[in-house]
Amino acid sequence: MQQLGGTALKRLNRTWRRRATMQVGLLLQDVESPFNVGAIVRSAAVLGVDHLYLVGRSASPDTPKAQKLAMGTDRYLQVRGCATVREGVDAAHADGYHVVGLELTDTSAPLHELDLRRDVCVAVGNEARGMSAEMIAACDALAYIPQIGKVGSLNVAHAVAIAAYELRRQEWALEPPD
Repeated sequence: MQQLGGTALKRLNRTWRRRATMQVGLLLQDVESPFNVGAIVRSAAVLGVDHLYLVGRSASPDTPKAQKLAMGTDRYLQVRGCATVREGVDAAHADGYHVVGLELTDTSAPLHELDLRRDVCVAVGNEARGMSAEMIAACDALAYIPQIGKVGSLNVAHAVAIAAYELRRQEWALEPPD
């Protein structure tokens, strides 16, 4: 047994990429830490995210601090700045996305219980405050990531990575591997 490298790794990644037919988008509302934005961009590039909508005071992925984590992977995303929640959600809808907000509310469903086998844009909010009431109301569905440990929240970048992977996992579960 040995680690994959070079050509073998490229073949494996190509196999999974061919099975990914759904579009995935991310909408960040007031995610202010450039380190979080950079980590989100890196995970987004790994999981084949197509669009990144930056709403309000979200940090730009172009800053040196964001690039420290993104490592130039923002070139694989279509990034769009949006001044308001409405503009961001309308842009995601215009691009064909069903907008699913990651937020704990009294109507949120566990993420893995939602049928996400369509073009989905995952929306997240500020690191400390979460999504605004306006964003919560604008989402087509709301979800949360079940947590069983003694800590009741995830870093926003980790939550986005988990959600984006769940979208791909549900898509890949539809068909057997090659």
